[in-house]
Amino acid sequence: MLIADDHPVVRDGLSSMFASAPGFEVLGQAADGAEAVRMAQALTPDVILMDLRMPVMDGLAAISELARLGVAARVLVLTTYDNDSHVLPAIEAGATGYLLKDAPREELLRGARAAAKGETVLSPAVATRLFHRVRTPPPQLLSQREIEVLELVAAGNTNREVASRLFITEATVKSHLLNIYAKLGVPDRAAAVAEAFNRRLLIPRG
Repeated sequence: MLIADDHPVVRDGLSSMFASAPGFEVLGQAADGAEAVRMAQALTPDVILMDLRMPVMDGLAAISELARLGVAARVLVLTTYDNDSHVLPAIEAGATGYLLKDAPREELLRGARAAAKGETVLSPAVATRLFHRVRTPPPQLLSQREIEVLELVAAGNTNREVASRLFITEATVKSHLLNIYAKLGVPDRAAAVAEAFNRRLLIPRG
């Protein structure tokens, strides 16, 4: 096992904990991501405990670099951060697991053993966060009214005709169209219609 963390006290504490547990051998300690990559290549550990916030090269960059170099070690992220901006990038970069530093000793040991076998390891808090992210649908890009406006525009209606059909003013139609252009990143109504069909926001009739 290799332990990568920029805090000496944390490194020493983790090293002592794992060294005293059956089945573990701590091969080395790294103070930053770059050192972790070098040591991983030289020592070929089964598991790397990787902090995310480190100088020189952070944990995320180190995980990506290890994957690029084809280093076979399993990376188990051990950090204090459990938000989406840290969890998902780490997993996408190639981390086998993600645990929090306040996890109980047995959870850390169990997680490291599982990671060594190639099993995915997630702390309960992180697993819950990812579960909710998957279950929660993404916010709708266009409002229902904006879709109604775009459908009428796609059917060939002028702004005045759209306003008449929806019982709103022509100025409101123009306002909706400007919002649609901004959301879709397009310059005009023709491009908006094309992009809406491309994104399946509008469904071709027939």
